[in-house]
Amino acid sequence: MATSSVSKGCFVFKPSAKKKKKTLSLESYFVQGCEDAESSETRFRLCQELWDKIKTDTEVLQDELNRKILDSLLDFTRKCSSTRQNSDWASQMRASEIPTAALMLGVNIPDHDMTFQSLSDMLKQSVSPHVASVQAKECGALKHLMKKVLERLMDTVVVVDDEDEEENVETSPRVHRSVHCSLGILCDWYAARTKKSATGTPGKKRSSQVRDEQQQPPVVIIFKDLEAFNPRVLQDFILICSQYIDRLPLTFIFGIATSPSTIQHMLPHSVSSLLCIELFQSLSCTQHLATVIDKLILTSHIAFKLNGKVMQVLIGVFLYHDFSVRNFIKGLQLALLEHFHSQPLSVLCCKKKKALFNVTQLSKPNLDRIRQLPSFKRYVEKQEAQEQVNLMTDDSHLKELCQQLIKDLHKYHKNYYPILRCLHTLTSSLPRYPLGKQIRELHLICLANSVWENEDYQSAMKLVKMLAKGELVSLLQKCVEILQLSKSKKMKNALVQLEELLARFKQLDTATEMTTTVEASIASPIKNLRKKTDLFQLQKTLLEMNESRRAKRLSPFENLRNEALKFIDNLVKSHLSPPESQPLYEVCYYSSSATVRRHLNATPRTSIQAALSNPYHYLQNDSLKSEDGTVSNAAPDICIAYKLHLECGRLINLYDWLEAYSTVVLAAEGNDPDSEHFGKVDEVKHARFIRAVSELEFLGFIKSTKQKTDHVARLTWGGC
Repeated sequence: MATSSVSKGCFVFKPSAKKKKKTLSLESYFVQGCEDAESSETRFRLCQELWDKIKTDTEVLQDELNRKILDSLLDFTRKCSSTRQNSDWASQMRASEIPTAALMLGVNIPDHDMTFQSLSDMLKQSVSPHVASVQAKECGALKHLMKKVLERLMDTVVVVDDEDEEENVETSPRVHRSVHCSLGILCDWYAARTKKSATGTPGKKRSSQVRDEQQQPPVVIIFKDLEAFNPRVLQDFILICSQYIDRLPLTFIFGIATSPSTIQHMLPHSVSSLLCIELFQSLSCTQHLATVIDKLILTSHIAFKLNGKVMQVLIGVFLYHDFSVRNFIKGLQLALLEHFHSQPLSVLCCKKKKALFNVTQLSKPNLDRIRQLPSFKRYVEKQEAQEQVNLMTDDSHLKELCQQLIKDLHKYHKNYYPILRCLHTLTSSLPRYPLGKQIRELHLICLANSVWENEDYQSAMKLVKMLAKGELVSLLQKCVEILQLSKSKKMKNALVQLEELLARFKQLDTATEMTTTVEASIASPIKNLRKKTDLFQLQKTLLEMNESRRAKRLSPFENLRNEALKFIDNLVKSHLSPPESQPLYEVCYYSSSATVRRHLNATPRTSIQAALSNPYHYLQNDSLKSEDGTVSNAAPDICIAYKLHLECGRLINLYDWLEAYSTVVLAAEGNDPDSEHFGKVDEVKHARFIRAVSELEFLGFIKSTKQKTDHVARLTWGGC
């Protein structure tokens, strides 16, 4: 638009209408790359429903596990608040110290945020609205710590110095005024708030103590990661706070990951004496994981299952990396997504009624996939010839069979987990734990193969036979309690038989376990052995002893014990077969442990080497395509420098490296190799080379060396 003919004016140029970038929904991301596009929507919906259930159950479970420690902390803050109001001498001495709760949370750092969030919410609801949480990474200096505490308590902008005042006021969307960073300001603010709440509350007559507690709620400051704080900053902050303890009812909560001695190492006696510390121990992360596995994985209410190898990967990441239950659940979520995304038959991984309906809706390709399943092939091979033909050719007959197999799979899970818990109850207290101390260890053994064929199982049964009557009866009673929770018909029948065995145990008279006649028959040959005898007499006596032992009758308790253990052994053989023995187990079990390991156990060096050797893999630029083992001369500078450094030995001459780099870059620019200026390095190429070498040094591929000033040392070998 021309505007030169107008001397003065205001012109508006409307921008051209640009297409808004469409944001893909979660379902769209899920559908992309699915093998069976027809059932992808159904699989996404089932996956979403299952994850919502797992997430809800996890939150409820974590609230239950943290309830005890959180209730103890709430009682501690209430007690400290009420102690300040008492007039006796001991209370006044305690009131001169800052009440401090040392909360031992363990080294599972990723789980701490959820615990502190729950604690902060509960404190605000039932104890005090004045709660502030701080982390070490945002409190590098004392002024920053003071600033964060005041901002989160007063909900306003706090100015550290005059230079930051204008910036803070302009950037804050919450409040249009700012205050200076001082605890005196906080004391005045607290006095005004408590006075306002006291005068604003109309009057029912209450006791003075309750009224004082409500009018003067404590000011709680939570230090989430105490070990990461600068000790000097923490010491100065505590010293300053101790000067205002008579005007401000402060309460500290220290989040400690290692041990209580951390406080002694960080704070000298002159500072720690200003704190009244009480120790609180949270549930260990291993107990937390055991509960999560018991409620989320070892249950028939959730159709999705994990293979033994996938379970080992997730538990290995937990035990050897971070001890984080939160990350374990994220790994479970990853396996869930991968299963529903990569397995078209996962439409059957849902509740029984829904799965039976989905069987009737299976398409021809999905029916062919069922025929290709290894477990289904094994099942077909066991059938008669005519039945095999029908299953491989008749789709309607196959659907009817699949419905029956889905029912059998759900029954298998309903019977598997109660018997697994019964076997764990019997063997978890045995010496040296032949079948594992945790139920997850026994579960992994059962997933791998038939547990009754395991030598550890045989040794465990022998140890159970050595238990005293009282111990055995107590363990069988726990098995009865486990079976009472099951609604399966087979488990109800097993419960009736086990209760009958327990009733017979209680009727036994232990005083008459051994008859006197058997004792006499065994004792008489032993007496003869004490006399002088020849070889023939000794042989005769030993034969008599052997025959008497064979003729010895078992006691009623031993007979009943053997009967009970045989009953348990039959239950194990009937219901603890590995999942691979069940037809169509692939629809519920996720077995790709390599995928889970690749996503959870990242290998950054391998990824970096792959990116530098083959930049097209990540950049997806057609100009970067090249043959195997080569790098395009149009690749980024760092890729060219990396490829050239692979051709060198332990020491790399920088000048030779620069010459080789310049030759490759000039060839990429299309310069004539026969020209006079070809091969000469200008300032731009020199700078690009220096930047590429610096980046390789930062990534750890090379380092400077003192052997030769114009050389660098190569650090990695066997590159991609």
